[in-house]
Amino acid sequence: MSARARKPVVVVTRKLPDTVETRMMELFDARLNVDDQPMDEAALVAAVAHADVLVPTVTDRIDAAVLAAAGPNLRLIASFGTGVDHIDLQAARARGITVTNTPGVLTEDTADMAMALILAVARRLTEGERIVRSGKWRGWGPTFMLGRRLGGRRLGIVGMGRIGQALARRARGFGMSIHYHNRRRLHPDIEAELEATWWESLDQMLARMDVLSVNCPHTPATYHLLSARRLKLIQPHAFLVNTARGEVIDEAALARMLAAREIAGAGLDVFEHEPAVNPRLLRLDNVVLLPHMGSATLEGRIAMGEKVIVNVKTFVDGHRPPDRVIEAML
Repeated sequence: MSARARKPVVVVTRKLPDTVETRMMELFDARLNVDDQPMDEAALVAAVAHADVLVPTVTDRIDAAVLAAAGPNLRLIASFGTGVDHIDLQAARARGITVTNTPGVLTEDTADMAMALILAVARRLTEGERIVRSGKWRGWGPTFMLGRRLGGRRLGIVGMGRIGQALARRARGFGMSIHYHNRRRLHPDIEAELEATWWESLDQMLARMDVLSVNCPHTPATYHLLSARRLKLIQPHAFLVNTARGEVIDEAALARMLAAREIAGAGLDVFEHEPAVNPRLLRLDNVVLLPHMGSATLEGRIAMGEKVIVNVKTFVDGHRPPDRVIEAML
């Protein structure tokens, strides 16, 4: 691609921050989605048929059927986001298409949101806000809207990557003790810094925590990692927070248990079938529901866009992009 005189055709599936789109138009033959209407399968098929580079987001399903329609010029999928579970990596590899993502830049924002959800569900923030807005508040009372203190509570982090570690640092500031389950145990120096306890058994950790936070990626191995069986291990007083991917939790089972108060509460930024949300969750007052906004800061989105641009520019210049996705590392 580096030998071509023309600018590469870069199809962007959603509206990105203005500064990112301006830079893309300067560097590439960028085809932007100014109306920000999500592309259906037919639109994605049309996009890959003539693009040199596709820039999808986590809501675009780039499956084998879409990739089968790819034209000969499509050699890079530069995803705007960290997760790549929306892309059929095997099909991409079979067609010689490189895939990149935008790791690292979302860490602090997502960890902030996880901590915010822990606070919100433990201290019943959104429930209290609804009471004020409804006009039903009748004044302060000694036993009114009692929540739970975070200091001294045990936080169990499922997935101790960048975001999990950033959350641990925040939670320590609230006096929580840090516990984690991960495919691989952290280096002893990191464990010491975070004062974190590793649990080889996820089941045993789930049964002993006061707050649980899901921070692992969605892969075939983590689909329904928190299954109905595992959710039943969680103590009735505990809270569960998810800012990772909805598919990691059996949402139907979680909704049933929250309704029965078998789990005290949950803070959910992601859902198994989003944008659809289990109707039972919508009726519960012990659940904080957010529209997948964990990484939604202007600074974060611009940083994501800058990473996409670096990956595309590096690739079209004939070099290996810095954020190439390696299946074996997932």
